[in-house]
Amino acid sequence: MVSDGPLRPSPLVEQAAERLRARIADGVWPVGTRLPGETTLAKDLGVGRSTVREALRALTGAGMVRPRQGAGVFVTAARPVEDFPTRLRRAALVDVYEVRTLLETQAARLAAERRTDDDVRAMTAALDARRAAADGPGDAFVDADIALHAAVVAAAHNPVLTDLFAEFTPALREALIDLLDLVDVRHAERDHGDAAHAAIVAAVVAGAPDAAERAARDELLAIQGKLTGQG
Repeated sequence: MVSDGPLRPSPLVEQAAERLRARIADGVWPVGTRLPGETTLAKDLGVGRSTVREALRALTGAGMVRPRQGAGVFVTAARPVEDFPTRLRRAALVDVYEVRTLLETQAARLAAERRTDDDVRAMTAALDARRAAADGPGDAFVDADIALHAAVVAAAHNPVLTDLFAEFTPALREALIDLLDLVDVRHAERDHGDAAHAAIVAAVVAGAPDAAERAARDELLAIQGKLTGQG
């Protein structure tokens, strides 16, 4: 329940924003309704209008309210809206991998259709770097693995796919490092997954979209299987 006691003498803007957030979350002001004016809110909270204005600015940044010119401030969400990287960090590892599989299988297919000589050199170098990192520290191996997948995505020459993969990278890196602790993939697979990754690169280089898509799907689904205990 919302507390309506007096605000404490600490940062008033933060307290005012939190009080307004709580009231919106509790349904005092449902999504779509207009908030009371600044003067009314200031009197209600026991603060100045400038404090209310800053608190509303904070709620706007959180995606909970939106000012409309000449109409007032309206509620747009009952909870703060998290940005995509934040949501990825909070997501379950299996969920991240499901979306990653959807993204990268199509990226591999497009890469097989669009790769250039520069892309081929980049993927080959990344595959060699992954092999070199296979017996090194776990975080270095994960970085090399991600770099190889990023090279394949880049070869698709779709800036939206490239940006999506870049958004995934921080959460993906953390998830893969956790996965190495959870399931010792490198020791469970004698070649550290080299054959599966080499198959992806070979299919892309050969310009074989079906084979590239299949190789990417097989490699990523194998990891999903380990996450769910089915691999």
